[in-house]
Amino acid sequence: MNLPNDFVHRDFKLDAISYNKEQLLHYAENTLTKSSSKDTRELADFIVQWFNSDSFIRVFTSGTTGKPKEILLEKQSVIFSAQATGRFFKVENKSRALLCMSTNFIAGKLMLIRALILGWDLHVVVPCSNPLDIVEGDFDFVAMVPMQVQGSLEELSRVKCLIIGGAKLSETLRQALLPLSVKVYETYGMSETITHIAAKELNQEYFTTLSHVKIAQDHRGCLVIDVPSISAESIITNDVVDLLGEDKFLWKGRIDNVINSGGVKLFPEQIEQVLSPHIPYPFFIGAKKDSYLGNKVVLVIQAQAYTIEDSIFAALHKYQRPKEIQFCDLFITTESGKIIRDKNIK
Repeated sequence: MNLPNDFVHRDFKLDAISYNKEQLLHYAENTLTKSSSKDTRELADFIVQWFNSDSFIRVFTSGTTGKPKEILLEKQSVIFSAQATGRFFKVENKSRALLCMSTNFIAGKLMLIRALILGWDLHVVVPCSNPLDIVEGDFDFVAMVPMQVQGSLEELSRVKCLIIGGAKLSETLRQALLPLSVKVYETYGMSETITHIAAKELNQEYFTTLSHVKIAQDHRGCLVIDVPSISAESIITNDVVDLLGEDKFLWKGRIDNVINSGGVKLFPEQIEQVLSPHIPYPFFIGAKKDSYLGNKVVLVIQAQAYTIEDSIFAALHKYQRPKEIQFCDLFITTESGKIIRDKNIK
């Protein structure tokens, strides 16, 4: 009996070359026997994993709030997710797409699966901060993290649809993207949901869920996700949201990042959005124990110490204003590049 991963769309291409399943496996096995680059070997290894006899693939969570954990995703569920993405963003067969993220992570894996299932011409480049600089031509669909978007601003006219995930988009970068012709979406998702389950255009406030997703809130005000095609159990998140109808939500921040300062609950992500246009370096808002407030708001900047004008805090409520500013040479991050807040505060 054929497994769900046996199918390869007749229009599928890898770097403009057509492959069926057998040819793709031959390519992967040849790559693994040669002294290829780490990224090329990771891609080949995942191709072999996708076509093996297992009904699932192994992925790891990002480790944002703890040690990364291994989870198993049913291949049929991964296919459902790929098809839902194609419908939501209206990316049809023979579309030209770019894979510029590591296939060690779910976002990179899903780009390959979408191409296989939907019949895209997938072009692969080594993950870097400016992937469009090292590949020619126009693209119908590209997925990037914010750092890559920042490094690709001058080349984005070559892209029809761009989705951004992996980290919060800064207000400065959002403003730089608004005048461009490319259609840009911020995405929301996680490994457990098989990449994104919702997206929003830059000028929108609320995320809209993909068609196979149902959402609700728990007693904490956090998002609860139901995706029957993935799991019979609800996925309970730590993301505080406001719901608008059955398919839209406003993301406010992580409940585990909430700072209780003097009895007032503060969302670091909201403070960061206000400060983003005024701080030209990577930064984040965190908390530090304080004998009077319980916790005080701390601004941590990845840069050499410099003088910060009080005027940049004018739009913040008095409780939101940082009580301490710290500088550091380099943030401590997870393997996927997410800042581990508590480990970066002195």
